[in-house]
Amino acid sequence: MKAEIIAIGTEILLGEIIDTNSAHLAKQLPELGIDLYWKTVVGDNLGRITETFQRAWERSDVIITTGGLGPTEDDLTREGICAPLGEPPAVDPDLEAALRAWFARRGANAMPEQNVKQAWLIPSARPLLNPRGTAPGWWVEKDGRVIVSMPGVPPEMEYMWSNEVRPELERRSDAEILVTRTIKTLGLGESTVDSMAKHLYGTPGIGIGTYARGDGVHLRIGAKAATREDAWHRILPVEQELERIFGAAIWGKDEDTLEGHVRALFAEKRQTLATMESCTGGLLASTLTDVSGAADYFKGGIVTYWTDFKVESGVPAEIIEEFGVVSPETAIAMASATREKLGTDYGIGITGVAGPDPQDGVPPGIAHIGVAGPGGETGSMTININQGRAALKRRAVTTAMLLLRRTLLAQPS
Repeated sequence: MKAEIIAIGTEILLGEIIDTNSAHLAKQLPELGIDLYWKTVVGDNLGRITETFQRAWERSDVIITTGGLGPTEDDLTREGICAPLGEPPAVDPDLEAALRAWFARRGANAMPEQNVKQAWLIPSARPLLNPRGTAPGWWVEKDGRVIVSMPGVPPEMEYMWSNEVRPELERRSDAEILVTRTIKTLGLGESTVDSMAKHLYGTPGIGIGTYARGDGVHLRIGAKAATREDAWHRILPVEQELERIFGAAIWGKDEDTLEGHVRALFAEKRQTLATMESCTGGLLASTLTDVSGAADYFKGGIVTYWTDFKVESGVPAEIIEEFGVVSPETAIAMASATREKLGTDYGIGITGVAGPDPQDGVPPGIAHIGVAGPGGETGSMTININQGRAALKRRAVTTAMLLLRRTLLAQPS
């Protein structure tokens, strides 16, 4: 099957928001044996939306759209579908009742009448349920082609795709499917990973790619086969060989996150953590708590942007005076101070210069990360990434989790 993705919304066309929906869908279509040939972004203009649908209808078997299903005048996806199919929309009573009930459950006196358009259907369409919002999707089927229209809000789209659309497309696909396994490594450079895995690149029926990501270097193994089981049978020996090659450098697979991995390590050790952050402004604490169960090990954190507040929070003034506020020694002192203050097994401290200006002779892009453990052990790592404030903060957080991982793995069980 030939597929096409259409992202609808002027805000995407103008770069005001990033089209993550298309990337999410593009990654999964090959797993269903569906070949993606085109991706299009079109603004909220009925003429251009209709033209886009007409072109897609003529060349694609499956057309997947996101966005434009809201209640306002510039939400025009339904109208754009109706035109090439020659089918006028009508209000579906069941959908309208469900919409009014949705508003009633949230304490609204009445549903705005403009929302009634979200209850439209055409003869060739059936609704796709959306328990996370007011916009039902459409599954349109006619003349051997399928149009799937989903909301543009990512959580709504992802739910609808996973629960309504993907299972149906998987049942219909009779082509070879692509199965992938992503192996995630940390602490090795991309060229090193590539060199270590290179002898496997020619494995028959297998594709291997190496990718540098924010959380390390990923190895992606892919195999096409008639069934998912056959594809996994091809992948398994390669995966096992990569596990043998990279060993402890592998921290996760597929959808695993580094913060989830750190949480699991602390749960295994039954130990606790506190943070003290300067240049990252609390980003480490925020990232660590992005996963469920963080409260089992993460007691809390301190953001100490001012030097005086570092001292008030327990960092010895003489350390700062001797080595400077942006130094490995101060990062370690921050880790020790927060560990003592919050009564945890481990503490981690981050200090640096996010820029764009230097600080006390330290150029922007420098950050030091320190760790302090329960036996008095300490350690630090330094990064130098002058790519702007946001990039430094993200890299410092990743490096902090890498340092925690190394320290925990080095600890005797």
